[in-house]
Amino acid sequence: MQILYSRARRWRRVHMALLLCLAAAGVHAQEALTLKQAFDTAWSRQPEARGGELRRSAADARRDAAGNWLVAQPNVELATRTDRVNRNDGSREYEVGVGLPLWLPGERSGTQALAEAERDALNSRLLAAQLRIAASVRSAWWSAVLAGHELALAQARRELAMQLAGDVARRVRAGDLARADQHQADGALAAAEAQLAEAQAGDAQARQRLRSLLGITASVAAGAPSEALPATGADASAHPLLREIADRAEAARKARALAQTQTRNNPQLLLGTTRERGNFAERYAQTVSVGVRIPFGSDNRRQERIATAEAEALEAEARMEVERDGVLADIDAARARVAAAQAQLAAAERRAVLARETRGFFEKSFRLGESDLPTRLRIELESYEAERQFAKSRVLAAQAVSQLRQALGLLPE
Repeated sequence: MQILYSRARRWRRVHMALLLCLAAAGVHAQEALTLKQAFDTAWSRQPEARGGELRRSAADARRDAAGNWLVAQPNVELATRTDRVNRNDGSREYEVGVGLPLWLPGERSGTQALAEAERDALNSRLLAAQLRIAASVRSAWWSAVLAGHELALAQARRELAMQLAGDVARRVRAGDLARADQHQADGALAAAEAQLAEAQAGDAQARQRLRSLLGITASVAAGAPSEALPATGADASAHPLLREIADRAEAARKARALAQTQTRNNPQLLLGTTRERGNFAERYAQTVSVGVRIPFGSDNRRQERIATAEAEALEAEARMEVERDGVLADIDAARARVAAAQAQLAAAERRAVLARETRGFFEKSFRLGESDLPTRLRIELESYEAERQFAKSRVLAAQAVSQLRQALGLLPE
């Protein structure tokens, strides 16, 4: 009886070690890399992030240039005429002129509208790029969380199997159990060690995948905090992928409107002054001239710009319809996954509670000699699997919420 009581105490210590292992994983997760930090690290390495500010500066410069009164920089003309080469009677003429390029009717407002549309398109393109990176980071991060959790559970199971095999070996030597019981306990230990090796390989693979995105070796634990569940009324009206296409279509429409106003090259306002004399006996006379240079006709380049802008607008509008259907389908599927994961979590929790109670019953029964070792091994394995499924279901439920946020176009937080 003393041996059985001592063995029961060992079983309780092993079970507590399993719970402490899971609790330690949760504590370690608070010190490990969060999903938001992982996303920020991955995004900082992307080409779009490194060139984003410069592209915004360029867009601001185009918008500021569209607010100028002149369409381009002024040009200066210098000319001189003299008879020094042939007669040299003193005839001299010096002319200085300035050409000011002017906007065509409606061109200035059209250029300003296009600059604003291009800036909006740039911002939405960067946000869409962030969402695409977030999808990769979320997938790799949750895979690492789940792999770390599986590793912690596999280590706890091996510890449990080692304790059991050692206890059974002592009882076999004492003559309380048969050698067949020793083989069963050793087989359970071998299975636990094989599962641990598989979990270690999966954890290493998941961490390397995350490292390829972050550029650093990150520590992610099984109990890492999850993202908040989006509000029920959240929809795809402001989805970054759809916003990117809409802004691209709007920029194409503004480009088409601008091309339609540019019917010819820009006119120029000419301001000039002339200083001249006929011979050495005359004094210099100065005159001022004002004129306008107006180009005639238009060329095929205008039609090419209009056709290109129209094609881009039509393509963006057609793509918008396809992408909207895909986004709505992804949102519906993600909501269904969240509901299924929450139902699975509730069922796994009920199973774990029942397994704990059953384990307590059979632990007492085995201690009193009313049940055999194979039954105890089966109950312990079922209890372990129930705890494992419950813990895994918590991770999957949190991952489903993260996938729903991804489908809604929300970045990690």
